[in-house]
Amino acid sequence: MKHTDMTMHVRGTSQFVDDVPTPADCLHAALFTSPVACGSLRALDLSAAQAAPGVVAVYTHHDVPGLNQVGHIFKDQPLLAVEQLEYIGQPIALVVAHSQREANLAARLVRATIEPRAAVLDVREAARRGLLHGKKRILENGDLQAAFAKAAHVVSGSLSSGPQEHFYFETQRALALPSEHDAMKVIASAQAPGAFQHHLAEVLGIPMHKVELEIRRLGGGFGGKESTAVWIVAPALAAFLLKRPVKLVLERNDDIATTGKRHAYQYDYKLGLDKDGNILGYEVDLYQQAGACADISPAVLGRSLLHVSGSYRIPAVRATAQSCRTNLPPNNAFRGFGVPQGTFAIEAALTHAACVMGMDATLLKQKNLVVDGDSLPYGVKLELTNAVRCFDTLDQRVNLAARRQAAAEHNRTHADTKRGLAVVPVCFGISFAQTALNQASALVNIYVDGSVAVSTGAVEMGQGVNSKIQAIAAHTLGVPVSRVRVDTTNTSRIPNASPTSASTGADLNGMATQTACLRLRERLLCFAAAQLKVAEASQLTLRDDAVYLGDQRTQWEFAKLAHAAQWARVDLSEHAFYAPPNLHYDMTTERGRPFAYYSYGTSLTEVSLDVLRGTYKMEAVDIVHDVGTSLSESIDRGQIEGAVIQGMGWATLEQLRYAPDGRVLTGVNAYKIPDLKFCPPHFNVELLANSNNPYAVSNSKAVGEPPFVHGLGAYFALVDALYAVRQDKPLPPLPLTPERVLLYLHGS
Repeated sequence: MKHTDMTMHVRGTSQFVDDVPTPADCLHAALFTSPVACGSLRALDLSAAQAAPGVVAVYTHHDVPGLNQVGHIFKDQPLLAVEQLEYIGQPIALVVAHSQREANLAARLVRATIEPRAAVLDVREAARRGLLHGKKRILENGDLQAAFAKAAHVVSGSLSSGPQEHFYFETQRALALPSEHDAMKVIASAQAPGAFQHHLAEVLGIPMHKVELEIRRLGGGFGGKESTAVWIVAPALAAFLLKRPVKLVLERNDDIATTGKRHAYQYDYKLGLDKDGNILGYEVDLYQQAGACADISPAVLGRSLLHVSGSYRIPAVRATAQSCRTNLPPNNAFRGFGVPQGTFAIEAALTHAACVMGMDATLLKQKNLVVDGDSLPYGVKLELTNAVRCFDTLDQRVNLAARRQAAAEHNRTHADTKRGLAVVPVCFGISFAQTALNQASALVNIYVDGSVAVSTGAVEMGQGVNSKIQAIAAHTLGVPVSRVRVDTTNTSRIPNASPTSASTGADLNGMATQTACLRLRERLLCFAAAQLKVAEASQLTLRDDAVYLGDQRTQWEFAKLAHAAQWARVDLSEHAFYAPPNLHYDMTTERGRPFAYYSYGTSLTEVSLDVLRGTYKMEAVDIVHDVGTSLSESIDRGQIEGAVIQGMGWATLEQLRYAPDGRVLTGVNAYKIPDLKFCPPHFNVELLANSNNPYAVSNSKAVGEPPFVHGLGAYFALVDALYAVRQDKPLPPLPLTPERVLLYLHGS
């Protein structure tokens, strides 16, 4: 089973928002945004923009018919600014013209009188001032004071991880099509159909049943299209007021300058271990760079908090997490959703400890891996734990000791180049941390010719979720995948859909699809039993596109069965709903069962370092990753490889720079993402065999996000190579760019 869109992608025939034919009377929109990071809007002169060629209208917050809000968690983000300006790029006015060029040019003619104020850009300063989104969260378990008192080794330090640009191929965009009775259809590049439909209805001041949001596929998302609704709601506002179609498309540099990123974090850590290297206690403070509005930052912070222990058994933990409100554009979801940041801190602390103790970091990590019966800091007792199995399987495949010895020998005999190795284990909880989002629906229709259409709330963004749903439906109904079509994601067919994120797209929507197909199969087999005069429908099966009686294929092929069932007035449509059981979490006590299960893995990353220049090369990556029973091995391997490379980019190359006034300085020409030359020549992925997971569809496991954590191996392998030169400096910030490597090697 391969990605169903693959051939179309190669041929360039896949349809995205820009491929939808625009009506002849379609208008185009652009936003005039704040030029300051913090200030008060005193006056707005729209006259020049309104008189510009091609301009049809210019709108401000006064023109919003409903609620002027697109805040995702809190109502703290106006669609169009009222008075307070809180970040550069905050929308102030909406310009609508006959062409995109005319709209862009006219937006530059808007004049704003602004009283500037001092901006807060640093997370620690924001925390000192109490500028937070939500409350400070504290997760505690065990007696930390006693743990540090018993510890033979205690290490502490501070470090930071930077932001990351999503850099999806398809920038933010939407086409709004007004309809009769003040209804609105929006074709958009969005990951959260239910939430965005709600935002549209609120801003337009109409009920949700008058809003139809349709999504065929995204040209990439990575979380960047999950929560920020501005670029979808703004053209719909103009279309609603003008009763004409309106399209809005962000150019790449505007997309980079104004959209959210992966959250940068700052950390303070303290780790205590006994003389044998067993972890006794861990204390960590997380300072999250959330930006001016909450967006989805508190939820991301929560995932970081729940993963501060990484893959390790830690008897005593105290983790403090703060979502810091600054005057930068609000950050949002990104692949991993805070887990890589939470994991980075404990991996860094263990690397530091291994250096101080003179111990191999790999052995230190192996010694402390979680096993069945261990408890995580929020009270969950682990079962079906594959952390050790993944580690041991990787060791059997690559011989970790031999690889370490070879690197050490190279470093002993070479002064100009050094080799570095890092092993990174993964323990990643799968579910939305907000329990209510763990739900999905599916609508399955069988037609009289035996073809099948499936609708779910899942959004296809290149990860292959539609291919997996197609395979689930085909397998359950016993028909070839060519009979099954997965339709567009549409809020009129599947209402209130949760976002496609948190690696739950196939888990939730696949289970709902399977449930609907099982009911249809049972219905069809009961009908077939009557036609074949078989006493029990349980004697029949659907497989290979036909009805079987035991091992004997009957004359009832699936298409014939569907046709006959329709004429016998058998219902060939089924809606199913799925919500994973036993999920709960209490934020007041920081206890509960927030995740249905955990995904595990272990990776070895090897790098070579040019000591003189500070440049480096990724030499090899070997991975053993747990995907349960794969729904599609080719898709899962592709997801693992893509996630790891994206993670390596965050850890090494991808650096965003901000000016002292809060402007994003990095444009498309200066932002470096991994390319083929960056990828290691040796890249081996092994899927863990015989992994049991009763908590997801067909014994599978989520694969979209967990492998991203393996990308941290690039950072820690570089640190290992740097330690071969000098060990007298604290851990460098992430990303570990060549410039930072050079400064570490040759700076004071």
